[in-house]
Amino acid sequence: MTRPLLSNTVARRLFLDRHLLLNPKAGTGKGRDLDGVLGDLGFVQVDSVNTLARAHDLILWSRRGRYRPKALENLVAKDRTAFEHWTHDASIIPMPFYPMWRLKFIRDEARMRARWSADRRAGWEAEIETVLQHVADHGPVCSLDVGGTEKKASGGWWDWHPSKTALEFLWRSGQLAICHRKGFRKFYDLSERVIPPEWLNARRSDPETIDWAMTAAITRLGFGTSGELAAFFDIVTRTEAADWCASALADGRILNAIVELADGTPRPCFTTHAVLDTVPSLPAPSTRVRLLSPFDPALRDRTRAERLFGFRYRIEIFVPEAKRQYGYYVFPVLQGDRLIGRIDVKRTGSALHVRGFWPEPGVLMGKMRCAGLSAELGRLCGLAGTDDVTFAKDWLQT
Repeated sequence: MTRPLLSNTVARRLFLDRHLLLNPKAGTGKGRDLDGVLGDLGFVQVDSVNTLARAHDLILWSRRGRYRPKALENLVAKDRTAFEHWTHDASIIPMPFYPMWRLKFIRDEARMRARWSADRRAGWEAEIETVLQHVADHGPVCSLDVGGTEKKASGGWWDWHPSKTALEFLWRSGQLAICHRKGFRKFYDLSERVIPPEWLNARRSDPETIDWAMTAAITRLGFGTSGELAAFFDIVTRTEAADWCASALADGRILNAIVELADGTPRPCFTTHAVLDTVPSLPAPSTRVRLLSPFDPALRDRTRAERLFGFRYRIEIFVPEAKRQYGYYVFPVLQGDRLIGRIDVKRTGSALHVRGFWPEPGVLMGKMRCAGLSAELGRLCGLAGTDDVTFAKDWLQT
C-alpha cells in the first residue's frame, strides 16, 4: 500500500492548525472558551521568565487575543477545570486528564526516589511525613512555610532545602496538588482538597492510560514518530510507544505516512485517517504577523521545528553577550505558515522596547511586513500592561 505523502507546505499547515495557529478563531479567552483551547492544545508550559509575558500567558494570548492571565488563574484556583503538574516540564493541564496522570505519579515517584538521593540535599525523605502532616493540619503552604529550622541559602528560589524537596516530591507523586499561586510562588494542599472528586476518584488501567496518551498525542500533533508521540505528554515510555504504534497500525487505527521536511527530505511518520480527512478543508493561513512564546507547544521540540520549518531556534541563555548571534531571550515570529524571524523585545517601564529583529533567510522586511510586526507589538501591549512600543535605532538586523 502506498504511503500518503504530506508535502512540506501541507505538513506545516496541518501542524499549525492542530496547534490552533494556522488561522486562530475569535473567542473570549476565558471560562469555557479557554477550557476548550487548553483541551485542544493538551497543556501549556509554565515558565517563570517574564521579560515580556510569562510563557503560558503568551501561548494562550497567541490563540485568543482577548485572553488575560487572570482567566487561567481562575481555571486552576477557582473553577478547578485545570491542574498543574508535569509533562516534559511544569504545565497547566485540563482537569479531565487527571486520572491518566496517576501512572505518571507512580513513575515519577520511583524516578525521584532513585535520583534525588544524589541530586538533592540529604534528609529530604525523612521530612516527607512531617511535611504531609503539616499540610493536612494547616492547609495550603508554600516552600517558605516548611522547614523553619533548616538552613537555607540566600538564593531562595534555587535552594532546595530538605522540606522544600519533600514538598515537591509530594506534589510530583500526586499526594499534594497546587491549589493556587501568589505571584509565581506555588501553594500546595492535599490533593483531595483541590481535585474535584469525579476526577480524583476515577481510575484507568495502565493500558488504558497508554492508549489514551498516544491517541491524544497523534490527534494534537497530526503526525509523528512513536518517539514524538511518547514525548508529547511524557507519560509513555519509548518501548510502550513503539509497541502501541505496532498494535494500532495492525488494527488500522493509525497508518504509515511520509512527511516532506523543509529541506525536501522524506520522513516516515504515523498519522490517522481522521487527520488526513481534514487536509482538504484546512483554512487558509492567516496573514497576520504573530509573536510566539519560545515555549510554544508548536516549537518546544526544537529539532522538529527545524526539520519542519527550517527554523533553527535556541535560547542563548548561557552564551556570553559578545558571542551571541541574537539577544539573550528572543521570541519566534510567525506569519502564515512560515516562521519569518526572531525578535528581542522586553518590557521597559510603560513601553515595549524592541532591541532587534532578525529575519530568516529569504524574508524581505518591506513596508507591509514591518507594519504587520508593529501592529502585533501594539496588540501585545494589552497583555504586557504597556502603552507604547519603542525601537532601537538599529533594530532591523537585515
